[in-house]
Amino acid sequence: MIENNETKEISDRLLFKVKNVFDYTDKEKQSVADRYADEYIHFMNRAKTEREAVVYGIEEAEKNGFKNYDFGDKIERGGKYYYNNRGKSLFLFSVGTENLEKDGIRISAAHIDSPRVDLKQHPLFEDGGMSYFKTHYYGGIKKYQWTTIPLAIHGTIVKSNGSVLNISVGEDEGDPVFTITDLLPHLASEQMSQTMSKAIKGENLNIRIGSEPDLDKEAAERIKLNTMRLLNEKYGIVEDDFISAELCAVPAGKARYIGFDRSLIGAYGHDDRVCAYPEMTALFECADSPHTLLVILADKEETGSDGVTGMKNDILTDIISAISDSLGANNAAVRASSSCLSADVSAAFDPMYADVYDTRNAAYINRGVVMNKYTGARGKSGTSDASAEFVGKIRGILDGAEIVWQTAELGKVDAGGGGTVAAYIANHGIDTVDLGVPVLSMHAPFEAVSKLDLYMTHLALCAFNS
Repeated sequence: MIENNETKEISDRLLFKVKNVFDYTDKEKQSVADRYADEYIHFMNRAKTEREAVVYGIEEAEKNGFKNYDFGDKIERGGKYYYNNRGKSLFLFSVGTENLEKDGIRISAAHIDSPRVDLKQHPLFEDGGMSYFKTHYYGGIKKYQWTTIPLAIHGTIVKSNGSVLNISVGEDEGDPVFTITDLLPHLASEQMSQTMSKAIKGENLNIRIGSEPDLDKEAAERIKLNTMRLLNEKYGIVEDDFISAELCAVPAGKARYIGFDRSLIGAYGHDDRVCAYPEMTALFECADSPHTLLVILADKEETGSDGVTGMKNDILTDIISAISDSLGANNAAVRASSSCLSADVSAAFDPMYADVYDTRNAAYINRGVVMNKYTGARGKSGTSDASAEFVGKIRGILDGAEIVWQTAELGKVDAGGGGTVAAYIANHGIDTVDLGVPVLSMHAPFEAVSKLDLYMTHLALCAFNS
């Protein structure tokens, strides 16, 4: 008979063990993680839209010695650069000393757009004694979650003369907020008999913005007119200016800690700014690495990554080509040697909805950063499915840096699924795997993450960059 201690030794050596980050974090590390979480909360309160995230990213980049890059500019070894793509996506890169054709570029890619409610191009209307903004939801939302909550309006208006106006209303203490109403339960018997997807119609996600009529009792649509008069007085805009505007409604209010132990962070837009932030901090911390590093903060992931600021366009290859050409390296060789961490979130196991998860292959809160070999849906549709060799390489990096990490899939095979930007980067011949933070209530107006999982993601990206 094998002694118990020998059995334990064999078990420890051969079998997989679940790790909780708290068991591998002493008081000093906990204190560092707490400070990091505070800084992240500050970022989340600054960056509720992709445009605001880009502004923040540029500010921090310039503080850390990065300078603006435009195609055609000279790129030098040791240089630190950022490329601002139309104010909605951002590329940050530092050029190392390693042979570019052999070492490649170490890329980390996150997206900075999040599900929300966008204003239509002709949004303003009056009905039933109130004025409204008509909307079109952006990305995958549960429509009912966006009713009866305080909303803030963020965005940009470009006037016909080219002048640009940035707007944020509903975040400061004295600001008004806005809301989408719902039907009272006393009259909702028919509504409540419908499926969740049909109970709230997309065309009814109209934002209530006013009810006071214009002083001119003879005017048509007095409430709409008064609302427009107020907007003109404050911002100098006319109704036609909405045509060339990008305005959206996001949940009003601050990111904050959740729980008596303050172990979780609640906020709008964790998906995917909870990965975008550690991408930036890891780059700034490792910008003097001998490796060439590239951080991508992409737009449009929630709607399919199309368009001039999404990851399906050619700007990534253009930037890699620019770096390669400047340093006299073969572009194809550089791409073939490059690697990427697609830093996107994963669905954290929720015991209240356990039936949709494969518990052996789910991400868990407080078990560290998550590596997803493949995302996609059902029969691995829409996934790049990282190779065993590349997964092994990343595994070695994480273990070597003593990172607490886990692997996961997005729910049971037949339950649904979802994608990231990984496939669009892998399509360029670059080894890519997903790595990020597990999230509770993903795509809801108020999501939750573990502050230690967040910090482990920062450390993992640092290890990848080093």
